[in-house]
Amino acid sequence: MAATDMNAAGLRRDERLERLKLFGLSSPALILVLIILVLPVGWLFYVSFVGANGEFSLENYERMIKRKSYIRIFMTTFQVSLLTTALCILIGYPLAYFLSQLPRRLANLCLITVLLPFWTSLLVRTYSWLVLLQKRGLVNEWAIGMGLWDEPIKIVHNMTGTLIGMVHIMLPFLILPVYGAMRAINQDYMKAAANLGASPRRAFWNVFFPLSTPGLFAGSLMVFILCLGFFVTPAVLGGGKVIMVSMKIVSNIELFVNWGAASALGVVLLVATMVILWVASKFLRLEQITSGGGH
Repeated sequence: MAATDMNAAGLRRDERLERLKLFGLSSPALILVLIILVLPVGWLFYVSFVGANGEFSLENYERMIKRKSYIRIFMTTFQVSLLTTALCILIGYPLAYFLSQLPRRLANLCLITVLLPFWTSLLVRTYSWLVLLQKRGLVNEWAIGMGLWDEPIKIVHNMTGTLIGMVHIMLPFLILPVYGAMRAINQDYMKAAANLGASPRRAFWNVFFPLSTPGLFAGSLMVFILCLGFFVTPAVLGGGKVIMVSMKIVSNIELFVNWGAASALGVVLLVATMVILWVASKFLRLEQITSGGGH
């Protein structure tokens, strides 16, 4: 009995030593996370509760509740994010399905075209759309030349131009996880459905589509979350008419030098993002988001 107790005590001691060693090995990473993530976020929360007189105050949050302009900004932010996500789904899902049906070598070559935008600066891509969509731009000139419309139309410095630019930038973030999920589907399931008498359309909607929904959900969530914090594209293509939260944060700092108001906006946006992720975690494991929504 004494020997058993000694063995158990020895095992517990070895377990504690192993945990200390693992903690020592991971401590550099933990310190790095503390410096670049925890401390800045903590400072953000602290500043958001500092009023104009330098004392603790809720005035920065009260301002957001009382002024309707802030409510409109948040509504615009979520509207743009939802529309961008919906358009990415409409364009990206069929494209991902097409790529998933190609031979793997050819599909990998086609995926290079999906990844090409990542090799170009976001600012360059945004200004490229500004050149293309302006009244004297190539899109209007080609459309007039083809007889689609008679006079140049305004497709930039408004919601339309903003959505075009954001969809172009966000589309790869939806295609990649959806494609990964589709590639993971065993094609024998489709063959089994066909053998059981299902038409190609019914086999797709009853078998293939449900199995691809984790990737679709992961990609949609990723696009939506990224859109919430977008700044460059709506600032350039929106022309000051599509104001999102990130743009208001910048104006509060640059124009009004009000760090408290800017921090409060950042805190609200951060909390909203965390709530969305928490709700999403009820339907999809968050590790599936980074792994492409695989099964």
